[in-house]
Amino acid sequence: MRVLIVEDELQLRQHLVDQLRRAGYVVDAAADGEEGLYFGVEYPIDIAVLDLGLPRISGIDILRRWRETGRSFPVLILTARGRWQEKVEGLEAGADDYLVKPFQMEELLARLRALVRRSAGWSATVLRCGPISLDTGTQQVQLHAQPVDLTAYEYRVLEHLMLHAGQVVSKSELTEHLYDEDLERDSNVLEVLIGRLRRKLDPTRALNPIETLRGRGYRFRLERDPQT
Repeated sequence: MRVLIVEDELQLRQHLVDQLRRAGYVVDAAADGEEGLYFGVEYPIDIAVLDLGLPRISGIDILRRWRETGRSFPVLILTARGRWQEKVEGLEAGADDYLVKPFQMEELLARLRALVRRSAGWSATVLRCGPISLDTGTQQVQLHAQPVDLTAYEYRVLEHLMLHAGQVVSKSELTEHLYDEDLERDSNVLEVLIGRLRRKLDPTRALNPIETLRGRGYRFRLERDPQT
């Protein structure tokens, strides 16, 4: 999952980057409005955390310009305590949620997870497709109610595919949502991850949960539980 942080306060920005990476996110960070606007338009962002009081371009203007250019990823705005006008203005400009400074990191992470799920059409914390379930809060995966041990990267691949169950996800899209820009990327690594996931999720080869579409990418083919 790729998250963009737009925050001019250095200490807070670095804290957010460190904590989100520790939580398994791919993180891009911008220190001013101009850089944040560029990242949001040009990068494959899943969700953004946006401070409103930014140099060069205000957070409200960034948000409006993102929406005007068709960027529809969820946006969580950060506001100062007591500035209710900022909350209203941000929500009307296209924000999806807000958090008042100072805040607890656990609350920010919970709000981000909820926004990402809702943007993909999921309402429940646990994603269920056939006998496979994935808890976005605890990052636990189960097959037929039995735990499945996944590496961090295997989990990221599965979460992205399950969030977009039934949709074709290209190799380039998966790679962009798995790795930071400064990491060397190897398409063979993704194929290895997919192969390991198939063996762990389908040891008897009866489910075929991850379908390969030649020249197009991958699709998680198990049907979603309609109650999720």
